[in-house]
This record gives sequence, structure tokens and C-alpha cells, in this order.
Amino acid sequence: MQFTAQQIATLLQGKLEGDPTASVSDVAKIEEAVKGSLSFIANPKYEDYLYSSQASIIIVNESLEIVKPITATLIRVKDAYVSFALLLEKYSEIISGGTKTGIEQPSFIAGSAKIGADVYIGAFAYVGENAVVGDGVKIYPGSYIGNNVVLGNNTKIYSGVRIYDECRLGNNVIIHSGTVVGGDGFGFAPLKDGSYKKIAQIGNVIIEDDVEIGANTTIDRATMGSTIIRKGVKLDNLIQVAHNVEIGEHTVIAAQTGISGSTKVGRYCMIGGQVGMVGHIEIADHTHINAQSGLSKSVSSSNTVLNGSPAFDYKSSLKSQAIFRNLPEMQQRLQRLEETVQELTALLSTQNLEYKK
Repeated sequence: MQFTAQQIATLLQGKLEGDPTASVSDVAKIEEAVKGSLSFIANPKYEDYLYSSQASIIIVNESLEIVKPITATLIRVKDAYVSFALLLEKYSEIISGGTKTGIEQPSFIAGSAKIGADVYIGAFAYVGENAVVGDGVKIYPGSYIGNNVVLGNNTKIYSGVRIYDECRLGNNVIIHSGTVVGGDGFGFAPLKDGSYKKIAQIGNVIIEDDVEIGANTTIDRATMGSTIIRKGVKLDNLIQVAHNVEIGEHTVIAAQTGISGSTKVGRYCMIGGQVGMVGHIEIADHTHINAQSGLSKSVSSSNTVLNGSPAFDYKSSLKSQAIFRNLPEMQQRLQRLEETVQELTALLSTQNLEYKK
């Protein structure tokens, strides 16, 4: 599928410089683009490629100054990165069948389920009793939507997703393949004989608007009440969110992070990969946690940056790491100092003995 520079500029509300009939059929990185490719420049360190790139159309920031001749048609926008991301989203919808509608067979939809307009439900999907599927929802093949589940408008459920009974998803939610929403929380009561009795998990999961959840992530239902993922949260692949956890608005979490039960993560936090959090703690808004850190206590001050396990102040942790790296040399210096002290002590002892004689 081809698009002209004029069509792209109109979509992005950008200013066109060059040939409005220039066309592209794919997207590429600026250093790899060829004739017929669309690319962009947002980072100044890539500006040199602007003058050598074979791309037919390049999206650039309004403020970019041209200092050499170029062959590409330019589209100037306020933020080239954001504009290019918008185009990629549109392109992805086209090539992935994002505009598909209708119900494929074989699939199962309970008679009591409510299905909105312009919905796509793929083959071998299951929609349970009293489920509500909003307008424009896409449920790809092989997904399971349990009883009394609510899917908000324009939500996208990729293949192989499992959403257990009673869970509620808002509008514009995206859930990638293999993710499980609403599985039982890890609740077991220890008995006197050393065995464990399962505690029924009767709560649910609430996912608010504009959340995206990566592949093979698990979000457990609450023991009672709700596990809550607030508006705009972005979760990577392979994340474990335990029962009764709450994640604040617009927080982003990288892969392989685990959050234990009843922990509350604030708004606008940034959490690196493989971070571990104990249960029943609270993380303040705007907290940044570096990869592979371990949190064992609450973070009460906002805009805190943490590192290490157990995690503590980022700058202090860097100083500690520097000291740790120097420990072998420091040990050698200490040994030399001990030897010097012993020699001086022996010398003083000898001199004192001679003086007494």
C-alpha cells in the first residue's frame, strides 16, 4: 500500500517541503532507508543521515535547520518522534487486520453476552455469560473472555489471552498474547500439620482506560476487592502483579518485574526490568527504580531514584559500588599499613629496651 507525502502531511497536520506526490510503501530507520521508504529524525545525533539518506519522505521537527542539499521530501511537525509513532500505529492497524469486523466461526458467544457495534471476534474465541463487549473491540482467535467480564470500547485482545470472570477493562486497552488477567492470587493459610489451605480469591481485576499490557504477563485477582491498574499504565512482557496490588496512573514497568500482594505503586513511576517488591508497601509518585533492584520497604518521598538490592538512594548506591570495586586494592593497602605498624612497633620496642639498659 502506497501513501503520498501530501496524504501523510495532511494526517499529521505538518508542513510539506518538496514533492507532494512523492510516495512511500514502507517505513525504515534513517540510516537504512531506500527509495520508497518513509523515515524520521528526532535525535540530533542522526541529522547527518538526512543528507545521505535515500528515503523518499522524512519527518522532521519544525525547528530543524537544513545546511546541505537533500533529495527527500520533508514533512515538518512539532514532534517528529510522536508523529512517526502515530504513523506506525496506523500502519500496524492496516497490516495486522486492525480494521477487521465480524464474528468468525467456529467461536462461542453466550446468549446473554452483549456485543457492541463494529466488533471483531476471531475463530475459537470464547465469550462467557453476561459479558459486555464494547464498540470496536477486537478479540483475536483463541482468546477466552469469562463470565461477567466487561471490555470497554476499542479494546484489543490478542490471541491466547485469558480474562477470568468478573474482570473489568476500560476503553482503548491493549493486551498482548499469553497474558492472564484475573487468575487466583497466591493465597494459602498454613496449617498446624505444615500443609496449606487455599484461600478463595473472590475479588477481581480492574484495568482502566489506555492501558497496554505485554505478552505473558499475569495480573492476579484480589482476595477481596480489586487488583487495580490505573489509567495509562504500560506493562512490559513477563510481569507478575499479585493480588490487591494497585498501580497508579501512567506508571511504566519493564519486563520480569514482580510486585507482591497489596503493594501500592504511585503515579508516573518508572520501574526497570527484574525489579522485585515485597508486599504491603507503598511507592510514592514519580519514583524511579533501576533494573534488578529489590524493594523491602515503602518509599514515602516523591521523585526518589533507587538502585540496588535492598534498594536505596541512587547516588549513594553508585558511591557504594565504586567503593566495592576498590575493595581488593583497599585490602592490600590495609595489609601494608598493618605491616608498617608492626615494624614500627617492633622498632620502638627495641629502642625503648636499649634506652632502659
